[in-house]
Amino acid sequence: MRVAIDAIPLLVRSAGVKNYLYHWTRHLRALSGDVEIDLFPFLNGPYRLDHEKSAVGQVATWARLGLLFGLNRVPFDIGGWIGPRADVFHTCKVLNPPRRAKLTATIHDLTCWLLPETHSPANVLGDKRFAERILRRADGMIAVSESTRLDAIRILGIPDKKIRTIYSGLGDEFFRVTPADVVAVRTRHALGRPYLLFAGTIEPRKNVATLLDAYGDLSASVREEFELVVAGPSGWATENTLARLRQPGPGIRYLGYVPEPDIPGLFAGATAFVYPSLYEGFGFPIAQAMAAGTPVITSGVSAMPEIAAGAGVLVDPRSRTELRDAMLALLTSPARRAELIQLGRTNARRFSWTACARESLDFFRDVVGQ
Repeated sequence: MRVAIDAIPLLVRSAGVKNYLYHWTRHLRALSGDVEIDLFPFLNGPYRLDHEKSAVGQVATWARLGLLFGLNRVPFDIGGWIGPRADVFHTCKVLNPPRRAKLTATIHDLTCWLLPETHSPANVLGDKRFAERILRRADGMIAVSESTRLDAIRILGIPDKKIRTIYSGLGDEFFRVTPADVVAVRTRHALGRPYLLFAGTIEPRKNVATLLDAYGDLSASVREEFELVVAGPSGWATENTLARLRQPGPGIRYLGYVPEPDIPGLFAGATAFVYPSLYEGFGFPIAQAMAAGTPVITSGVSAMPEIAAGAGVLVDPRSRTELRDAMLALLTSPARRAELIQLGRTNARRFSWTACARESLDFFRDVVGQ
């Protein structure tokens, strides 16, 4: 069996989807056996994960994006003649996939339907076009959480039997952070005081403005003892929030984009991780923080309770008072933090890229009928 995977997200600036695709395809190949895994278009070389940059050079990137542009705008089966013939084509961005292959896709979230105001109009239009042209006719789909699977069934009307929940995984580096790694990251980013951490793209869905408000509501003595460190690149419609981060109030540090190798140490060095997102299809940072041994405060909505699974503090993300109280309670209770660290490490073991790849290979075999 030959599976071709649309790897276009490796060519563009992306966070969660790029992280998923990079690790997922690497582990699929490691476990593939007699299954051939090709990355489309012509992306089979080894790559380094960088959320801000393409996996290939500028010329090669533009050539492949040009191919995508052409594929998505012609009515003919051009994709069926590019590269080896596949039994399964798993698409991310290609809207005109090879017609002789079984069609599959991964559903990451339904935010463009549930919270369209937190996305750009172009992103909403793109996701709805993808659902109409791909998801409604796909032979099978992977959902990254049960919450996302149920959202897809309810909102898109996709038959239950066509969608399988397969959890994403975590890199081993989050489970084996050393004290030396933490010291190195803290030194590199001049993090001298204990800190609360938020990590993620600065965009409306991540709800950073409410986090800044809630932190500002803490007493001056608490803010003097614990900084709020915000790490992540800017997304869309973030001008007001970014202005607050660039001229922060007392105790707030904005690091901007942090390179991937520094992320495990950054998580492990935090007193607590705070992630009051309005919606997540999976929520990589929640699981990553738990794996690194950091207690988590997150939202009690969408997939976040499912991923936290009783090992984190859940809050109403729209309540700045509830978020403030949760931060204060955790910062002032070493015993509660120790309890959550133990629960979190155990919970994070549920998320394995090896298990994800193995289940995905079984999924592809079922779609083809092998």
